[in-house]
Amino acid sequence: MVAQIKDIIFHSYFQSPVAEKVRVGFGIKQLKWYSVEIPRLPPKPMLTKLTGGYRRTPVMQIGADIYCDSLCILNELEKRFPSPSFHPTSDPELMWCLSRWTDGALFDLGVKIVLGSAADELPADFAKDRGRLYMGVDWANGLKEANATMSHLASQLRGPLHKINHQLSDGRPFVLGHEPAAIDAQLYHLIWFVRGRWSNGPNFMSEFIFIEEWAKRISQLGHGDMHTLSAEEAIQIAKNSQSTCASFVDPRDPQGFKQGMRIQVSPDVDGGEQPVEGMIQYADHDTISLTRSDPDLGEVCVHFPRFGYKVETL
Repeated sequence: MVAQIKDIIFHSYFQSPVAEKVRVGFGIKQLKWYSVEIPRLPPKPMLTKLTGGYRRTPVMQIGADIYCDSLCILNELEKRFPSPSFHPTSDPELMWCLSRWTDGALFDLGVKIVLGSAADELPADFAKDRGRLYMGVDWANGLKEANATMSHLASQLRGPLHKINHQLSDGRPFVLGHEPAAIDAQLYHLIWFVRGRWSNGPNFMSEFIFIEEWAKRISQLGHGDMHTLSAEEAIQIAKNSQSTCASFVDPRDPQGFKQGMRIQVSPDVDGGEQPVEGMIQYADHDTISLTRSDPDLGEVCVHFPRFGYKVETL
């Protein structure tokens, strides 16, 4: 099967918990998509050619439009494929607020548990890369502290999981009721990560019987209709495509952006990452999109969430 310009191309690696979040999203919507395997560690030359330097996992590509961060990816999937919805209840905005907790503080806690518990066993290059990404400049001490305070970290995760377990105790199949939603994917990826990557994960999770049953239901949703694609083929598709991004800048934008202004975008944390540079194509309260040119690609449009990302003029 040959990928077409309008097909979903997903750049990730299997072990990534954040990629698993989006894969569950594909399963909820039963979408066809193409998988491009990327390295777990930098350099990632084929990926960063598309993104302009962004190296995190995952990235979604549709033609010449490149979507960075799972928040941006899930939002775009909902726009393009609205049924079945990621928001089957009447409170999608409240669920968006809850997802900032699951993807933020709760996931950071899971990362500390998983990395900290294996601090003495992690390959040096992996420990340095992920430690710097998630724990900042003083990552080595961060790993040691996480290892030394493992029982405390586990207690901090146990409390919220009891709340979620209670939410599921009334027999509902999914977190919000009878239909799976984005929040199911956003909670599941943490459970998948902790259970699969922490040596004590299965024992720790066995206490939460309703979460365990729910996790099996999420797993049974599958990952949609997946096909494989090479990085070279993905590059060629981008080269042969044109972005479909609209031209718009919110006149009330607090940063005073204008169409065509040159900017750089990076995660709003000190992870030692390269910013992505380009010209503003679209900016509102949810999304910042910039166009950039590459000799091997032509022009592509790279999209980021506003939440959690720093945008600076050049």
